[in-house]
Amino acid sequence: MISTALLTLLALMALAIPVAASMGVLGLMLGQFFAFLPVSRAAGEIAWTSSNEFLLVSLPLFILLGELLLRSGLAERMYGALAKWLSWLPGGLMHSNIAACALFAATSGSSVATAVALPQARRFGYNERLFLGTLAAGGTLGILIPPSINMIVYAVLTNTSVPKLYLAGIVPGTLLALSFMVIVLVACLLRPSWGGNQRLVSSLRDCIASLVHLVPPLGVFLVVVGSIYAGIATATEAASLGVMMGLALAAWTHTLSLAMLRDALLGTMKSTGMIMLIVVAAYFLNFVMSSIGLTTKLTDAIQNLGLGKWHMLFAVVVFYVVLGCFMETLSMMITTVPVIAPVMQALGFDMVWFGIVVIVLVETALITPPVGLNLFVVHNLRRSGSLNDVIIGALPFVAALFTLLALLAFFPGLALWLPQLFS
Repeated sequence: MISTALLTLLALMALAIPVAASMGVLGLMLGQFFAFLPVSRAAGEIAWTSSNEFLLVSLPLFILLGELLLRSGLAERMYGALAKWLSWLPGGLMHSNIAACALFAATSGSSVATAVALPQARRFGYNERLFLGTLAAGGTLGILIPPSINMIVYAVLTNTSVPKLYLAGIVPGTLLALSFMVIVLVACLLRPSWGGNQRLVSSLRDCIASLVHLVPPLGVFLVVVGSIYAGIATATEAASLGVMMGLALAAWTHTLSLAMLRDALLGTMKSTGMIMLIVVAAYFLNFVMSSIGLTTKLTDAIQNLGLGKWHMLFAVVVFYVVLGCFMETLSMMITTVPVIAPVMQALGFDMVWFGIVVIVLVETALITPPVGLNLFVVHNLRRSGSLNDVIIGALPFVAALFTLLALLAFFPGLALWLPQLFS
């Protein structure tokens, strides 16, 4: 039954059926053939209870914050300031791509650089594959560096502390961003032609003057994340504070208008609708699987494998890597974490640490073919060439993600040091 359900889900997605619809259809099919009662009648109650979670209110707020920063031009100015400071390095703007994604991730839980940076690749003669790889890989940083939307979803699924998860993500997220930059640096030192045929030269005066554009995102980070760590606000309240600061910054830069607000709210509603539809469909599928005993059978099958603690961790890594090749990341988390997390907790793994491992695995899925979401985002904005160029350019950064997973396994303190320090 387990293999049939998984194959059915993959087949539905292979037919280009949206992932939320695929999970909903699979839930209805399982209920129709294996349930003793009409489980479809519980769909309304599940939709309400899965959406009526206070912590999930932060999702549209963080999305709105990102929209405001993008549409007010603050993200573009931030990228320009980082380009002035980092363009002297071998690889030039490719370092700016990664740094901009990391800094923007620290303000809104998402990443940005693709639309701003992509036109520069050919203008300055960068190796296009590596340049595209930095954009695809940099876009994954938004779910590891706090505040992170995926961490909030994990916290809801496992009843884990959001502040502890956010603290746990700081060191791994910083290490990952630095490792991405080291990859670019080494590649451009070995192949100088990959680093472009001209450099963006800025005077020290211009560099210092550009620092003013880095103040707003850092200010948002201090307000959002600082208020959570200080115990002043919950994640939802902190997201609200971030939105208010985003509106204030847009007004300060004279970009706040009814048209801009309309576009920001429309973008927020589209993204929130997509995410919540996946959440509701995944919760319904989990309910059906539990009702027909499939979840219990799956959990028992995992426990009866007789694997040791570290063998089980390796099996989980392989499972997520393979599943991530075919499944959208958020739906993958919602359908698998409720089953796997209790098993890992029973084996003695810390749930905060395991949350970071899951997030890194989800990051890997974002740039793993054939369904790596970031690969398609970059390719679609490129509007020419082959998807293979993006895939090849992202491969070195996939290696960096696996290296981080190994470091987390051998040195759990990378994730747990800060949460233990502030506990």
